[in-house]
Amino acid sequence: MERGNQTETSKFVLLGFTDDPDLQSLIFGLLLAMYLVTVTGNLLIILAVISDSHLHTPMYFLLSNLSLADIGFTSTTIPKALRNMHTHSKGITFAGCVSQIYFFILFGCQDNLLLTVMAYDRFLAICHPLHYMVIMNPQVCLLMALGSWLVSILGALPETLTILRLSFCTNIEIPHFFCDLTEVLKLTCSDTLINNIVMYTVTIVLGVFPLTGILFSYSQIFSSILRISSDRGKYKAFSTCGSHLLVVSLFYGTGLGVYLSSAATPSSRMSLMASVLYTMLTPMLNPFIYSLRNRDIKVALVRVLSKMVPLSERVDARLS
Repeated sequence: MERGNQTETSKFVLLGFTDDPDLQSLIFGLLLAMYLVTVTGNLLIILAVISDSHLHTPMYFLLSNLSLADIGFTSTTIPKALRNMHTHSKGITFAGCVSQIYFFILFGCQDNLLLTVMAYDRFLAICHPLHYMVIMNPQVCLLMALGSWLVSILGALPETLTILRLSFCTNIEIPHFFCDLTEVLKLTCSDTLINNIVMYTVTIVLGVFPLTGILFSYSQIFSSILRISSDRGKYKAFSTCGSHLLVVSLFYGTGLGVYLSSAATPSSRMSLMASVLYTMLTPMLNPFIYSLRNRDIKVALVRVLSKMVPLSERVDARLS
């Protein structure tokens, strides 16, 4: 390959999952079903929190923000992958690739930060219940949510902007179904030292530090739960953070799986499937985890759905 004179003219090719038409149709159906379930489930959570006054609390406000971030996280990569499979086209422009990298990092950071804030919320609710409503008042919750969005928006810029300084070869083939930053950096014709420094710095600041905060919060939570004398009290305290703990385990567990699979066997099918689990599994399961384990959410969802059914019937009646 020749070195490209202008990065903007470089043609990126997303190799995707497979060239087998039958297998590609199966993967298309699975991805489409998972994406629709993810978007629908998270939208229902957001609507439930907005429409039910009983859910206007810090925990559910943060949960609605997490659902919004999950919709953005999956919508950054999956629609493009579905379009490519449907049209049998694997191309993506340089601008499209950079945009995909930016929003993937943005929503990934947002998930990280929101899970950290939610862990802090559970820490206050269990370890300092008398001061909970004073500390987690509506103004503080709003500032925390806006702060996490702002940090994510700004935090995704350094890794994205440093890509603009790179030169790429023509007809670049990315062994992935989306523009993964690490795969893109492997294909550049330029020195990537600055990019790697920026990438690891951002990962430590917006990845490791939030995870440390989550681990500290849960160490304090478990310590407080163990000091409760009755088994009923322990169960009640743990049930308030069980859903969040499961989501955290899924998010970081699949993320660790992506890292380990790519480190062990670079550009392998296993690494590709691990990325699918990371981008789709947690966002898809979040609504089920919180709704199945939470009576308030289930009641609110029933109310939302009961309002939607008569509305659809009225629309059908007008059309007929």
